[in-house]
Amino acid sequence: MIVLNVGGGSRHLPPEYEGWDGHLLDINPDCQPDLCMDGKDLITYDAMQFDAVLCSHNLEHYYRHDVAQVLAGFLHVLKDGGHADIRVPNIMGLFSAMARGQLDIDDVWYRAGGSPVTFHDVMYGWNTAMENGNLFYAHKCGFSPLSLATAMQKAGFKDVQIKADELNIQAIGKK
Repeated sequence: MIVLNVGGGSRHLPPEYEGWDGHLLDINPDCQPDLCMDGKDLITYDAMQFDAVLCSHNLEHYYRHDVAQVLAGFLHVLKDGGHADIRVPNIMGLFSAMARGQLDIDDVWYRAGGSPVTFHDVMYGWNTAMENGNLFYAHKCGFSPLSLATAMQKAGFKDVQIKADELNIQAIGKK
């Protein structure tokens, strides 16, 4: 089984893809990706090459008007019967947590690997990386469970299943 990890920044795959042949697509050549390209251009790549496309915390790095093109590229490179596994921050959870706790945009929401992650980081991108000149970390749109499911269905994915908690949304759609 072959999985394309879109914008993963590393070759690390989540446990459910253990044993899969992972290929990395990233726009940043410093990651040494197998495919160094913008996900918007995936529609130009050879069709039906992958059993799965994993896009973990990358789709929010595209402008909203580009999301349909990115998803069309995912569908294009998937084999028949394949699936896209898309994970994004849950913007609804973010707003709920801020309102419930009467928290400011610069307050820490959670910690990842010991590093603080603020509400601002989740809304607009990881500020620490961007301060150091890595603008690939900028967030250009956000998703609710409904908006992600709708975008995937409009792109042509079938049987879209959503799992969400306060921090994250995972959507799996089939080709």
